[in-house]
Amino acid sequence: MESLTELLRIAERRGTVNRRWFGAYVGALTALPLLSNESRLVARPKFSSDPFTLGVASGDPDASSVVLWTRLAPEPFQPGGGMPAEAMEVTWELASDPTMRSRVATGVARALPQLGHSVHVEVSGLDSDRWYWYRFRCGDATSPIGRTRTLPKAQLMPNELRFAFTSCQNFEQGLFTAYEQMAADEIDLIFHLGDYIYEYEAGRNGKVRQHLGSEIESLDDYRIRYAQYRSDPLLQRAHAHCPWFVTWDDHEFDNNCAGEISEELGMDPIRFLARRANAYQAYYEMMPLRASCLPQGDSLRLYRKASFGRLAEFLVLDTRQYRSDQPNDDRHSPLNESAMATSQSMLGREQRNWMCGQLIQSEATWNVLAQQVMMGMVARSVREDVPYYSMDQWPGYAHERMQLAQFLSNRHVANPIVLTGDIHSNWVNELRVDDRREDLPLVATEFVATSLSSGGNGVAKPVGLDELLRNNPCVKFHNAERGYVRCHATPQQWQSDYLVVDDVLKPGGKTFVRASFVVEAGDPAVQSA
Repeated sequence: MESLTELLRIAERRGTVNRRWFGAYVGALTALPLLSNESRLVARPKFSSDPFTLGVASGDPDASSVVLWTRLAPEPFQPGGGMPAEAMEVTWELASDPTMRSRVATGVARALPQLGHSVHVEVSGLDSDRWYWYRFRCGDATSPIGRTRTLPKAQLMPNELRFAFTSCQNFEQGLFTAYEQMAADEIDLIFHLGDYIYEYEAGRNGKVRQHLGSEIESLDDYRIRYAQYRSDPLLQRAHAHCPWFVTWDDHEFDNNCAGEISEELGMDPIRFLARRANAYQAYYEMMPLRASCLPQGDSLRLYRKASFGRLAEFLVLDTRQYRSDQPNDDRHSPLNESAMATSQSMLGREQRNWMCGQLIQSEATWNVLAQQVMMGMVARSVREDVPYYSMDQWPGYAHERMQLAQFLSNRHVANPIVLTGDIHSNWVNELRVDDRREDLPLVATEFVATSLSSGGNGVAKPVGLDELLRNNPCVKFHNAERGYVRCHATPQQWQSDYLVVDDVLKPGGKTFVRASFVVEAGDPAVQSA
């Protein structure tokens, strides 16, 4: 509570604190549920309609365990999901075959009303590098069957890894067409790099369908918004296809948030943190996360590691919760003193130290940073011969970003790959300590996935593309279509296929490979496949 106390002191000095909201916030902290057995348990509930309307999911696998997820919600768009304020007994089953005949594990979980009747089962003692199938039962209802897998053991070198990554799926702006192809791909994992939902009011971005309600703020608001997104059958199919690793960006909470700072001037800081506590709890409830990620008030530790044997080590980062405020009023600007300040941090000291420690210890062939905002120091425009950069992305935190690249170089971290979302366009960037200096050696490779649907139909060749490429030698590919990136890693090379959708504004859009790029182990230079 020390940071909250300090925030309160600052707010009091500014005369902005609202005592009523402060009391509500403290109440939210103490009311956030612990995983207790105090609720009355209903062993054989009866439902008038299907309680598994939001499907099933799995996530955060390691070599011997995985998280299985579902949420009971017979009326998903109503407060409480149409469930009574009682704990429900939910049976889960894990099998080695898709017919569920060869069960290898089963058990009973509690769906608590304090956690939106979500279920997070951590199944352990499993064989490594193995596919499994799972389902849930509650009363007379049975969920769909999902497919999941464990990862290879840490000391082994797998022959290959196939996975996909995506971000930015605005429900109003486009259909989730790309998930249809993703669910058909032979992939081991899916990474979602943020903006899983959008917090805006109904109709603000309407192109093909509309959000429910006003801009979301309460816990019920966030739960209903997630339920609306999870009601999409293509998204449900992708979740059931294989395990996911997730992290957030800003729209899971509030646009362009930076740590404990709102983009809205004059926002009551206590109201802001109370809203963040609601957003974080709903995020945990709706994602296949381990109990170690259970939020504590307005905090949720989301950064973590996953190892696919010695082939690839993934560090899933959080570039929102701990960052400094964006410099220069969060407007595109030159890399001035504010953007280059040593006090600017995207990661925060604790996460940065953890990340560096993991990179030093890694024995993986490919060391992957799965994160949110573009790391390439890309000048988005040039005015009177002065390049301008996005302050919400890593150039707004240029000192820390260059320190990170120098660390990768000095410590000889093997084959760094950066995976990025956020920007609603595709990019391939070759990274240096300072991307403005073409004479410096390459350090890492960045693959940036466009939005899955945000922005509606995009374009293959954005206006000013030729000039952008001339001004930024680090950029090797850029377009603004919708889709995702599919990756194939072996001990010898990494390939990223950029899949795009020809139309997300109506059903039946076609998904195809627009471009492919290869990086050879030991050389971060990008080659066209």
